[in-house]
Amino acid sequence: MLAVCFGECIVAADSEFRVSIKMADKALQIGIVMDPIDSITPQKDSSLAMLLEAQRRAADIHYFEQSDLRIIGGKAIGRSRRLQVRDDNESWFEFGDASDIELGDLDAILMRKDPPFDMEYVYTTYILERAQEAGALIVNRPQALRDINEKVYTAWFPECTPLTLITRSMDDMRAFLAEHGRIVVKPLDGMGGKSIFVITKGDNNANVIFETLTDYGQRFAMAQLYIPEIKLGDKRILLINGEPVPYSLARIPAAGENRGNLVLGAVGKGQKLSKRDFEICEQVGPVLRDQGVIFAGIDVIGDYMTEVNVTSPTGIRELDTQFSLNIAGLMFDAIESTLA
Repeated sequence: MLAVCFGECIVAADSEFRVSIKMADKALQIGIVMDPIDSITPQKDSSLAMLLEAQRRAADIHYFEQSDLRIIGGKAIGRSRRLQVRDDNESWFEFGDASDIELGDLDAILMRKDPPFDMEYVYTTYILERAQEAGALIVNRPQALRDINEKVYTAWFPECTPLTLITRSMDDMRAFLAEHGRIVVKPLDGMGGKSIFVITKGDNNANVIFETLTDYGQRFAMAQLYIPEIKLGDKRILLINGEPVPYSLARIPAAGENRGNLVLGAVGKGQKLSKRDFEICEQVGPVLRDQGVIFAGIDVIGDYMTEVNVTSPTGIRELDTQFSLNIAGLMFDAIESTLA
């Protein structure tokens, strides 16, 4: 049986040795808000890993998409479909009965809707906040989902990040490029490597890239110093209640790419956290925990954190497979501890 150490706490990672979560002799009631479950890639999907763990612990699972949620008379209501899951790449879920329930009656709700982080996403967090007020634990806290933009929130940890510029000004971006020679620029609302550019001083495409990202000065965008260690991988580090899983998933860009995104052909290679990785986690983890973030993923290139992900971080299944872990089990331990 493999054990994973988070700080001073040793947590068993083999689910066969776990005690099923029970609250006063009643199965834990778990809700999940996610994209259509029939559209996921089972062998890579972290939400499915969480659902499988909930089911192993004999929890009752209530499935929702955004269209299933509403507020009536101040109460958060959801059209629940009971859900059973299987670790089967051909047939991984089955729905049971459907009924309306008060979301506040659930013990915990996993908010796993993928970006884009648009106003519909924000409205969903308002509904979940009403459920939180009524007694449900939301993973992660709705206020944190709204406040912690994965790009901008790095500004709260400048000692951990490469020099970063957030601006609407194309002149500012041109000056940043002229001073530093090679930079990475990206939108603040992108995901999966979308619209990320590496620009070198003298690049004739620089101006059109700045124009596109800022919409001619009408939108904020980000520029960061280029980190050469991207060739060794963009490391995804998962944190549970502020404590890091001691292995990262280094996403090594495909040939001819600068972006370490699995959906763009990057190869995921697990590795132990470095001393610097732990130093970054020691600074970032407690802040996220205090914000009500139970499950987060930070991205680290070389010695620098480049993003903070709290909406629907991924990487569980790859790390579980490579290191015989049960990361979703550790997350549910944190949920159980919070509910106790």
